[in-house]
Amino acid sequence: MSTSMNMLRIGPVSVRWKSRPLMICCLLLAAILLLAVFHIATGTMSFSSFQVISSLVGGSDNATADRIIQRVRLPRLVTALFVGASLGTAGAIFQSISRNALGSPDVIGFTTGAATGAIAQIILFNAGPLETALSAVASGMAAAVLVFMLAVKGRRTGGYRLILVGIGVGAILSGINTVLLVAGDLDQAASAQLWLSGSLNTRSWAHVVPAMVGFAVTVPLALHYAKSVNILEMGDDAACQLGIQPERTRLAMVLVAVTLTSVATASAGPISFVALAAPQLARRLTASSNVPLISGALMGATLLVVADLLSQHVPFGIKMPIGLTTGLLGGLYLLWVLACQKK
Repeated sequence: MSTSMNMLRIGPVSVRWKSRPLMICCLLLAAILLLAVFHIATGTMSFSSFQVISSLVGGSDNATADRIIQRVRLPRLVTALFVGASLGTAGAIFQSISRNALGSPDVIGFTTGAATGAIAQIILFNAGPLETALSAVASGMAAAVLVFMLAVKGRRTGGYRLILVGIGVGAILSGINTVLLVAGDLDQAASAQLWLSGSLNTRSWAHVVPAMVGFAVTVPLALHYAKSVNILEMGDDAACQLGIQPERTRLAMVLVAVTLTSVATASAGPISFVALAAPQLARRLTASSNVPLISGALMGATLLVVADLLSQHVPFGIKMPIGLTTGLLGGLYLLWVLACQKK
């Protein structure tokens, strides 16, 4: 498959693209559409593909099917898509600016920071989805600023230093989360603990809105800085010579990635593996040296929908939280990555 650059010119506007990344993105999009239909069609009550499409387009003759599809399964699917896309994009950004394959928000500790604010809202104020999302974004931002400030040395933020500081801050925040759970009311603590496991159960359109708005607002900013981040991977000195301000670019992209991570965490709870694996798989498939923002987002959405399907169809009638499923997959993937590096 060719990786050569192609150009389309329409009047004064020209668009350049590479064949292989475009093909991979199209294949991922097609896979998402097929998985979406299968995701909605299967469950305790199964529907045909025709029933699913009819209900989504204009409503079928079966009111029960319409209610289940439009009010239960569709919000769950859309939440999974936006959460997965947000995590995939955030992971691509973190891995690029840290120049490390382990630079994902769940490893660095930003996911834990977002969880701290969300847990505090649930335990202390019994908050709803919107308040939980806003608190998660605020606490995720605070954790990012703290990690960024502690990681700066000589006015520069080293990749390994950023990861190590993030792991330390994440451990502290994890302890704070435990204290909140122990000190809280039993019912609210149980609700927060269920949320901490990462789940798409009982997702409604109220959970979709934060993830959708956060993704729609921040991804254009990420695309705006994408070229600068690509140059930044060459090194800070080379970036400065080409007119890029490394720390400003890095800080802007960190804020974008933290926002994506926070709204995703608020919508579905802490979900591991996706932000770690999606960008790496996207890079391998596209064979591109550029930061995989679009392909990473599509891969993240695909992985989370697949993980949700696995969670719902585990043998012996067990309904696993999606966070547990992604955690198990993430552990296996991390072992595979380490084994490949050893070779």
